[in-house]
Amino acid sequence: MSKDIIFYQFSRSAVREGDFTDFLSRFELSALPRGRQLADMMNGLATFVNGYDADVRELYAIPEVRAFYSRLVDAWPYWLYFGNLDTEALMMVVLCCLKSLDAKTVVGRSHSQVICDPQELLGFVSRHLEPMNVMCERADLSDQAILNRTCKVFAYFSLPLSTS
Repeated sequence: MSKDIIFYQFSRSAVREGDFTDFLSRFELSALPRGRQLADMMNGLATFVNGYDADVRELYAIPEVRAFYSRLVDAWPYWLYFGNLDTEALMMVVLCCLKSLDAKTVVGRSHSQVICDPQELLGFVSRHLEPMNVMCERADLSDQAILNRTCKVFAYFSLPLSTS
């Protein structure tokens, strides 16, 4: 049985106004369940922004989108727990929060490849492991389940992880 994913979409006006109050009202700590219900929500959220289709830039290159996601991540740090690792949505959130991005053009491809500083990416992930673990504990997950999620997060971002 496949898991349900919540696809949460922010409007362009919400992004411009920096308004994520509806999102927080649904996903703030006090609104979230505990135990099995919370465990079922792991890997179950993908966020998107709407209204930028006419803009030729990638979302992570649009200053107002970057600023919006940076503020949202500061207000709600549980992305590594809830973020769906089967879509690019979490990657987009994280790329918007990184200070240094570069693009590499690959011959024969129509799109550039984004390159980020691995140390900065590792720093982002490291800072968000504690909030992820808070959610894991609220969900009553075993140490092995927490380790499994951690390994999947590091693999998603192509980061090395030593479990010894």
